[in-house]
This record gives sequence, C-alpha cells and structure tokens, in this order.
Amino acid sequence: MRIDSTVTGRWWRSAAAVIVLCCCGLAGGALAQTRQLERVVAIVDDDVILASEYQDRLRQVTENLQRQKVEMPPQEVLARQVLDRLILERIQLRMGERAGVRISDDQLNEALTNMARQNGVTLEQFRAQIEAEGGSYAAVREQVRQEMILSRVQQGNVRNRVQVTEQEVDDYLASEEGQKRTAAVYHIGHLLLPLPKDATMEQERAAMAYMEGLRSRLASGNAFERFMRTPEKTPYAFTGGDLGWRLAGDLPSVFMDAVPALATGEISAPVRSASGLHLVKLFEKRGGSGQMTQQTRVRHILIKPSEVRSDAQAQQLATQLRERALAGEDFAKLARDYSEDIGSAREGGELGWTSPGQMVPEFEQAMNQTAAGEISAPVRSSFGWHILQVEDRRTQDLSDEMRRNQARNILFSQKYEDELNTWLQKIRDEAFVEIKI
Repeated sequence: MRIDSTVTGRWWRSAAAVIVLCCCGLAGGALAQTRQLERVVAIVDDDVILASEYQDRLRQVTENLQRQKVEMPPQEVLARQVLDRLILERIQLRMGERAGVRISDDQLNEALTNMARQNGVTLEQFRAQIEAEGGSYAAVREQVRQEMILSRVQQGNVRNRVQVTEQEVDDYLASEEGQKRTAAVYHIGHLLLPLPKDATMEQERAAMAYMEGLRSRLASGNAFERFMRTPEKTPYAFTGGDLGWRLAGDLPSVFMDAVPALATGEISAPVRSASGLHLVKLFEKRGGSGQMTQQTRVRHILIKPSEVRSDAQAQQLATQLRERALAGEDFAKLARDYSEDIGSAREGGELGWTSPGQMVPEFEQAMNQTAAGEISAPVRSSFGWHILQVEDRRTQDLSDEMRRNQARNILFSQKYEDELNTWLQKIRDEAFVEIKI
C-alpha cells in the first residue's frame, strides 16, 4: 500500500502538531496500554496497533482539523492516512529504539516549556489547561517524547541526503518566486484620528499638533501597543489597530512612503489620508535591504551537571571560575581548561559574532544584559551553567546574508520534504505490515 503524499502534504504536518498543542486529550498509545483483549487493526513487524488507539487518533485528528477549519479529505482517505501514520510511527519508534535514541526528562521538559512559551503560558498553566479539558498531562508528555524521537530518527536518516548549493541559492533568488518570498515584509500597526471632510484649517492644525505630541509620548517601550488596544481619554476618538505582516507591495497606499523609511520600533510622523491623521509604528521587519542587526562578540565557559556533579556543584564551579577571571586570570585559558562546550573550548570559548535568535533565550538574555568587556554571573540554560565574557558589539547590515539564508532554508525544506516522503515510503515497503480492517 503506497502513502498518498499529496494528501499528507496538504494537511498532515499541521495536524500532527495540533494534536499535542491543542491538548485534545489522551495519546492513543497510552490508552492502548490500559485496555486488554482489544481488536487488532494492524500488525507492524513484532508490534500491533489496537482499535482503540486507531479510533482515538482518528477522532483527535478529525476534531482538530475541524477546529482549525482545515479542508478535510474524504473520510475513507482520512481514515487510511491516520492508520498509515500510526504504522509509520511504529516503524520509526522501533528504529529509534534499536539505534538507542533516548529523550531525557530534562530535554522533554525543555521542549514542553518552549511549547508553553509559544502559546503565551507557563508550563504550569499549560499543564492546567490540559487537565481542565479532561486530558492527561502524562499522556501528552509521552506523545511529545515520541514526536521528539520520530524527529531525531527522521533527521538522522534524511538530513544528510539533502544538499543545497550556492548556485541553487543564486537561481532561486533570481526567480520570481524567490524575489517575492525574500522581499521585505513589515509588521505594522496604526492609530487613526478621524477628521471630518469639511475640517477647517484650525481643526487640522490642532489635530496635527496633538498627534505630534502623542507620537512623542508613545515613542518608548510598548506604549503605542497599549494605546492601540485601549486609548486613553483624549479630546479625540481614535481607531486603528495591528495590521499584521504586509509585503511592501501590499501596504496601504497611504503608508507606502512612510513605512520603508522607519527603523524597527519607530513611529512615523503623522500621515494625512482622506480619513484623517495616522501614526504608524513598525514593529518588525523581515527580508529586503537595510537589515541592520546588533551583533555581539562573546566567549563562554560551559559547566554541565552530570552523574558525578550535581547542578549545585556545577553552579558553584562556574561561580569560582568567574571569580578567577575577575581576579585577572585569562578567560580564554580558563575556557580551554574547564569548558565542556567541545566546539568552542579549544578556541578559548570563542563563539564569534552572534545575531539575535542564534542562542538559547537564557544565554541571549544574559549576553544582552552584560556590558562589553564584562563577565556575566553564572546563567543556567538547558545545556548547563555558563559564564559569558562579552568582547564587543557592532551594528551590521546583514541584508544579503539574511536573504541567502532565507532562500537556503526554503530550498532545504522543499528538498527535505521530498526526501522524507521517499524515505518513509521505503521503510514502509520494507516492513512487515498486515492490516486487519
């Protein structure tokens, strides 16, 4: 039986993630473990898929696709795709087991914490949401653990098959699709002070003066966003809101000149339209030219907890190394002698110039809070305890590099998807599978 990759490509990737993220109930495997003497719907090598597991997964996928308003394939196609997915999971999990793939509790907790953060909640709130909806947090943990194993198995078998050449990047950037997908995209919001069509000169001057003053008051932090949600009491009635991400060509015509000239976080001078006066804020920009990025050159020393070193002992050693560095010992030598980051230790802990988003959040926060020439206090990340030495900072135009990286990632994703489908079909064909329904 061949896998319908067209159907899979259309909806399965998003649906698989939604199963966990929406906290829609117990994982099918966990349910199957508690039920005895159930009907077998498929035999996969030396394992089985039970009817309860199959029905639970089918229900979950159906409910979540409906919730996400995703167009579903015919029921018989969906049912077969769900069963094929379960079969492929079994095959890959056994491959992971044979290869010794393990997900530690720390790795699992980090993944769940990141999932919670992406949904704007803490891990504790995430767990409470699951249980409030009648689900099992333990089952969700197990489902996430399995998804992480599947991801590692897939990457270990597929990733090294995918190569993207510089010529392919050049060709893609020169194509119509490449130019469109790597063009500048702006995330903007605006405030509109409506003016009547018959507004007098005095009314316009007064409104303009008020908007200039408001612009100054809203220039710091997220004051603009707060005002956008809940305008304070003013002589004027404001409208507007978050306009989301817009391509340069899709910007409202009245903003086309103002927005490209703004720096990230900057608010425009009042813009006149037929409706009134606007203030426009550029929240973020992606792609295009003029991508000025703040970079930091940093060294670090990593101390990892282990079976013979507790977390507290790792923190204590990191603290001692910081004190030695502050007392005048060479940070680079300490990194070579003590750091457990194999990649950077022999370079004296040197990580080079880093851009926003390259490091784990805890590391990046400590780096941003440490002045150039200073050494940070020990900071805990999922890797262990770090001390950082910030060497320098600079502002760099990374427009071309970012466009090429974006193009490279797009091409890699396309190739990876093709290779993954080919590999999944191969392992499916090589496995012993007997479907009982």
